[in-house]
Amino acid sequence: MLTCEICGEELVLDEDMKTHLLLSHMENDMGCPLCSWSGVAYNELRFHINTTHKEKQDHDGVEGRGGHSLVRPSSSPTPSITIVDSHCKQSIGLSRSEGSEKGVANGNRFDTIGGGFSLRTSNSTLESKERMTVSPQAFSRGESGGGRAVAIVEPTSSVSMGFLRSAQDSSRPTSRHCNAEDSVGVESAEHTTVKQKRFSSPLKEKQFSCPMCALVCTDAFILQEHVELHLLEESPAEEAVLGATSSNKAASSSNSSVSPGSDLRLARRLQEEEKQRRKEQDAKQEAEEFKKLQRQFGVDGRGGYRKQMERTMEKAVSRGVMVPADFHNKRAEMMEALASGVDDGRTRTQGVLGALYVYYQREVRDCVHVWLSADTDHFCSSEGDKGWGCGYRNFQMLLSSLQRMEPYTTCLSEGSVPSIPRVQVLIEGAWREGLDPQGATHFNQRLQGTRAWIGATEIYSLCTSLRVSARVLDFHQPTGPGDTHPRLFDWVKQYFSQTGARLPPRVVQTTQPPLYLQHQGHSRSIVGVEQKKNGSLCLLLLDPGCSPGDVRKLLSQDGSTVSTAVRRMRKFSGNLKHRQYQVVVVDGVLSPEEKQTRVLNSRTLQAERIP
Repeated sequence: MLTCEICGEELVLDEDMKTHLLLSHMENDMGCPLCSWSGVAYNELRFHINTTHKEKQDHDGVEGRGGHSLVRPSSSPTPSITIVDSHCKQSIGLSRSEGSEKGVANGNRFDTIGGGFSLRTSNSTLESKERMTVSPQAFSRGESGGGRAVAIVEPTSSVSMGFLRSAQDSSRPTSRHCNAEDSVGVESAEHTTVKQKRFSSPLKEKQFSCPMCALVCTDAFILQEHVELHLLEESPAEEAVLGATSSNKAASSSNSSVSPGSDLRLARRLQEEEKQRRKEQDAKQEAEEFKKLQRQFGVDGRGGYRKQMERTMEKAVSRGVMVPADFHNKRAEMMEALASGVDDGRTRTQGVLGALYVYYQREVRDCVHVWLSADTDHFCSSEGDKGWGCGYRNFQMLLSSLQRMEPYTTCLSEGSVPSIPRVQVLIEGAWREGLDPQGATHFNQRLQGTRAWIGATEIYSLCTSLRVSARVLDFHQPTGPGDTHPRLFDWVKQYFSQTGARLPPRVVQTTQPPLYLQHQGHSRSIVGVEQKKNGSLCLLLLDPGCSPGDVRKLLSQDGSTVSTAVRRMRKFSGNLKHRQYQVVVVDGVLSPEEKQTRVLNSRTLQAERIP
């Protein structure tokens, strides 16, 4: 059984004794002899006395509360105070004899000096001697009643007080009570360090005023950071970081408001950063949209007709649709056609207008009049220009009709229709002659090797370069209900009905070339117009997007098959609801002088607006 030397309670285990000493005596019995501070550990109480009551040590022999005594030798002007527990059997024991025995056991020797005790350390590393004078009455068990004595330690050499504490700690005996106290001191080192500042602070909280503004802080470190903000006003980046930190600390430590000037500068800084961020986002989005437009109009540098054709055939080989031998044969034929500059005719369908004339003469009974253009061949898109070659294919249709007309044979080569890469070369040549400089700048003076879309202005420039007279009509807005364009239909009827006869036959195939019709995203060729019995008009269109198989149904001898193909060509007023349509019409041949005049006028190319 273990017996507590302070209260006499008996315990079984050593751990229970340590817990009893810690809870019942060490935390509850320790008290300041100079004030009412109590309920703290030994190290905390010693730090409290040495810092808070230092000025009171100038008085002689003050008697503390609860049986504590304070003794100060007269030979030391600025002593330090040490707490001694009379029941822990430390280096200063219950009596002279006990103190001497325990001191010797720990390698120390106690000498009596002037009715008190002096502690000498035999450690060779401690070259200084410490003398501690204590009132003899403070160590009497009966007088103190289990209390503690407060001794004043006077250094006799220049050794620091921290070194003195280490010497005193090393001289303590290894009793159960003292071991418990030492272990508690080690385990609560971090806790003690946090509390020391609170124990040593004065009763009245100090306040620190900023010398540069009206801010009042309760912490010197916060005031230092705040003053640094004033000194770093010329550095906006550092000011923003330090300003945020300082304002948060000042708001939590004191209820004072931060300088309005720093908040205003910080707000402006954040506003500028937000503007810059939005500007960068807008620029990024604009760049992405521009790339999409480039990809859509074929100017993204992914290659032109030849590369697209080769890539399509390679995909066919990878899927097993085409054997490698066919791939090499078709590639060789394509390269030969591109070198010659003449279309290979694989997508060309001839005799379309003649078949339509026969069909209307034989089958259709609900039309009052039908006007057809001159003989025109149909050209459809191929694997090399699918998705972007409609403008080039419509020009091939127009050119196939002009080559059959007498006035145009002098300026056009008969029978040979240029391929799409060759048409791109011809348009670039027209730009070099000075035609449509704005359009040339739009395409960066280059069409070869690209998938760039072309429109009505490029067809006009190409016709003018070939000395073919052309005009661009702009139906820039709807002229009927439901976004329809009745003025466009009326103009087309007037264009094809210029026969001069008072009573024209029901079906007429004129000598007028087809019309190039352009709208947003696509272009087609107008090759005729129907007038129904109710007076409504219907346009007949050849679409490059239509496959050769569908177009060749017009050549069939089966009336129902031809009717199905013609039904796809018909476009009524309700089928053309784009906001704007442009029409390129050819009306003769230009002389060299007229061509030069049109080249000069094309610097500010303007279409004829209807209405």
